[in-house]
Amino acid sequence: MLTNLRIAIVGAGTMGEAVIGGLLRAELIAPEQIVAATPREERRLELAERWGIHTTADNREATEWGDILLLAIKPQMVEHVVPPLRGALSPGNLVISVIAGTKIERLSTMLSHDAVVRSMPNTPAKIAEGMTVWTASPAVDEIRKGWTRTVLGALGRELEVEEEKLIDMATALSGTGPAYIFLVMEALIDAGVHMGFPRRIAEILVEQTVLGSVRYAMKSGRHVTELRNMVTSPGGTTAAALYEMERGGLRTVMADGVWAAYRRAQELGER
Repeated sequence: MLTNLRIAIVGAGTMGEAVIGGLLRAELIAPEQIVAATPREERRLELAERWGIHTTADNREATEWGDILLLAIKPQMVEHVVPPLRGALSPGNLVISVIAGTKIERLSTMLSHDAVVRSMPNTPAKIAEGMTVWTASPAVDEIRKGWTRTVLGALGRELEVEEEKLIDMATALSGTGPAYIFLVMEALIDAGVHMGFPRRIAEILVEQTVLGSVRYAMKSGRHVTELRNMVTSPGGTTAAALYEMERGGLRTVMADGVWAAYRRAQELGER
């Protein structure tokens, strides 16, 4: 899908480099088809040496050069970085944004360009195991949707949704989701240490348990409630543990956290 296309990445931080690495490792594109724009010289040298790509300090130069513009800057940098790019895009170009909270209409107006995709990846994208939810403006045709699927698919799994409001929901559930999992893992590891395990052994047990459980859930085809019931014997150890977790309000606390993230995502969009 990306043959002879050039990709400009403005904001070559964690997520920007994740896209670079995903595309190149999957051999979906050649290094000479990518330019990364970042103001720090040491970062430009690092990216050029690691990936063999073009780099520049000039965001507009990169935008004019590319067929696909990936905006991977922080939300607080939008007002500073995006307006100077206005008029630098050709009608057939595509903009893919991974900026949290920034709506399609705002980016389209700032750039004076109609073909904009808004997406929300998460940090496992760094190892091509991410979950990216995206939606496109009406001006994005099927060809450019194909470009989008290829670019975002290099980060792991991608899923198109029809309504932009679902992106804020995805931000709260999957975008922020790895932090929830890490917190649960941390709590389990600490519990293991409290029981008497050396920390490294507790970490191994928890990491493999989480990994195996997720893979089993995905391959089993069963609802997670059914899977949980299958391992919860009456009067057993699992039942005792789950009783205490439910009594402590685990579900409510998790739901409250997700809703807090959702409200925050909406606030960022309004600003």
